[in-house]
Amino acid sequence: MQTALRYSLAQTSIAALLIAVGPIGLVAVIVRENLQPSAMVGELARRFPKARLTPDPAGTLPEMRKIRNFVEAPVRNIDLPMDIQGTDFQRQVYREVLTIPFGQTTTFADIASRIGSPKAVRAVGSACTRNPLEFAIPCHRVLRSDGTWSGGGKWGNWRQCTIVSREAAACRTL
Repeated sequence: MQTALRYSLAQTSIAALLIAVGPIGLVAVIVRENLQPSAMVGELARRFPKARLTPDPAGTLPEMRKIRNFVEAPVRNIDLPMDIQGTDFQRQVYREVLTIPFGQTTTFADIASRIGSPKAVRAVGSACTRNPLEFAIPCHRVLRSDGTWSGGGKWGNWRQCTIVSREAAACRTL
């Protein structure tokens, strides 16, 4: 049976987004510098080669609104049903990352230790770089052991810094 995924695109102050929602929940948040619909939909198709992809801005509006609101003015974690894709190790990392409190950070080494694989620091970093649900799985809260930004994948340090700073600012006003 072919999985149906509904998707929509939007621009935020820090990035262009494509979100995709399946029968269980959010399956993808793709982040790019600029809104490039064909490239972003192409990436979604590569991630889900057997899925039937349908643009559905109206039907995915609640999910997109939560993600856009989080990017622009985060006040809490994104509360959406998620269908987390990845290897067993990646899903283990993502489950642990989801426990990082809003407005706080940790390190790749700490996540590796918490999942019982203290020598897998680079593998944790790689899993975070491949995060299929940017913002919803807050890998932006995971830093290098020296406390510097990791910049993961297509993010760049400034995006990670911006989101973490916005979360910290929200915590100061709570």
